[in-house]
Amino acid sequence: MTTATLTTLSDPATFKERWVDGMCAAYARTVRRAPDAFGVLSNAAPRPGKVAVIVGGGCGHYPAFAGLVGPGLADAAVVGDVFTSPSAEQAYRTAKAVDGGAGVVFSYGNYAGDVMHFGLAGRRLAAEGIEARQMIVTDDVASAPAERAADRRGVAGDFFVFKVLGAAAERGDDLDGVMAAGERANEVTRTFGAAFDGCTLPGQSDPLFTVEPGSIELGLGIHGEPGMRTAAAMDAYELADALVDQLLPQVPQVGDGRVAVLLNGLGSTTYEDLFVTYGRVHARLCEAGLTPHRPEVGEFVTSMDMAGLSLSLMPLDDELAALYDAPCETPGFRLPAGGTLASGASEALSACSPELLASGGRKATSSIPDLEDTDPDAGGIAAAALTAALAAVTEHEDELGRLDAVAADGDHGQGIVRGMRAAVAAARTAGGTTDTAHDVGTALLAAGTALADAAGGASGALFGVLLTETGARLQAHGDTAVTTAALADAVTSAQAAVTDLGGARPGDKTMVDALDAFTSALRDHPDDDVPTAWQRAADAATAAADRTADLTPAVGRAARLGDRGRGSADPGATSFALMATAAGHEIATRCGGTR
Repeated sequence: MTTATLTTLSDPATFKERWVDGMCAAYARTVRRAPDAFGVLSNAAPRPGKVAVIVGGGCGHYPAFAGLVGPGLADAAVVGDVFTSPSAEQAYRTAKAVDGGAGVVFSYGNYAGDVMHFGLAGRRLAAEGIEARQMIVTDDVASAPAERAADRRGVAGDFFVFKVLGAAAERGDDLDGVMAAGERANEVTRTFGAAFDGCTLPGQSDPLFTVEPGSIELGLGIHGEPGMRTAAAMDAYELADALVDQLLPQVPQVGDGRVAVLLNGLGSTTYEDLFVTYGRVHARLCEAGLTPHRPEVGEFVTSMDMAGLSLSLMPLDDELAALYDAPCETPGFRLPAGGTLASGASEALSACSPELLASGGRKATSSIPDLEDTDPDAGGIAAAALTAALAAVTEHEDELGRLDAVAADGDHGQGIVRGMRAAVAAARTAGGTTDTAHDVGTALLAAGTALADAAGGASGALFGVLLTETGARLQAHGDTAVTTAALADAVTSAQAAVTDLGGARPGDKTMVDALDAFTSALRDHPDDDVPTAWQRAADAATAAADRTADLTPAVGRAARLGDRGRGSADPGATSFALMATAAGHEIATRCGGTR
């Protein structure tokens, strides 16, 4: 992992846009970028009367997710930044672009950020009369025991579930029928993987994590999440045995013994090595009385340049086999039926705009200006406080990434900086010109929406809700001064919204620990002036964030670490405390005091 690659030399700020544009240019015959949306659309969509299947998640996993869009598979993919869920706004706009009037199915792996953002998008669609369902993939047997199967991660089994959903929608099943097919596929699909070395994020020269020489990580997640256990290095046959031995006891007995098989490379494992391993897998499955049905060997759900592989099994009955075998054409996977596309797909493709196909799709647009194009003196005290908060997390970006890499994918620093840049730009252009509660609330509402949209991931959703809910409550106070009592009421409401969305409580080792301390300090002294009350609350948040180093994580990816998650502070709590402290300095300065 020491040799520089094009990825390590890439600008992380533009990486996603550039590779998606390139893919759409290369495969313009199949997919396009949607104007004013943030996804990749099938040229055959929308189709009136057809259920729209939309897959998605962070990029870095190609062909998942954008490479699995096309006739017979997904109608669209929503693409987040590397290992970061797309935002609710992106999912909503993409769904609107391919809705054919028969409802929408969102399908994605079981990760907190994806669940939050796709769930919010679904609620927004429902409010507009578009029925939206959530098909969450939970195939990774290493991430939770069988009795908690609903808590498992979605990894390479995504491919099987997406394929079945897409085929069911393509043949004309209604929304209930498409969901039933997807749920059946997810119910029986099992995956187990292993990694030999870490992956490298765009713009970075060092891998996100490393595997000790002479060892292998069994059960490692596709974002670099810790594995089930570390074992001594194995040859290809020994590893095949380990994968099969882990999966066979957990594969349901379905149908006549046919089983769909996917041996998936994680990014830098050679196809030759995959085929060597598959030979042993095939023999072991046959010995167990199973019949491998149209096995696939290759890269389907990768993890940037991670060295490793995974094995997925989906036992088949006649219904699942028919859907799995149905034809499709996407940039990353093609399955012909007698050498032709599915019925009607050719006609749908020929009806697409020649100009759009030739251009490779139009770039997505955003209503939020670049930060450099905004007036630093605009937006009042809210924008000024957010600007100070942005400076604080920018200064500590690397540290926040290191804290996040302890249990997750190491992108919290990049994500929160990206989100806060958008938040500051939005606050400066929100239209408020005074420091009244109404104008402060207006700026925070705009900032929260922009933060969630730009940052993505669980943190983007949670920090976005924190700002939008605080803004909405303050806005309701009208043209009055912001008081500590009003601020305490707004932040209390925002904390309830964060808790409802993310499910975390104080003591779970999350951002909520620092937020709860901040909120309590405000409520305890409602008669203090705002700068004094904020200073006390920021100090309480900082102390609470520091104490998270002694806590055992209870929710999210970090929960799988158990006591191994102790010893380092939570990145979300740390970034909240940093921003609260910096904002407090700015508030005190603007209100005539010092800190």
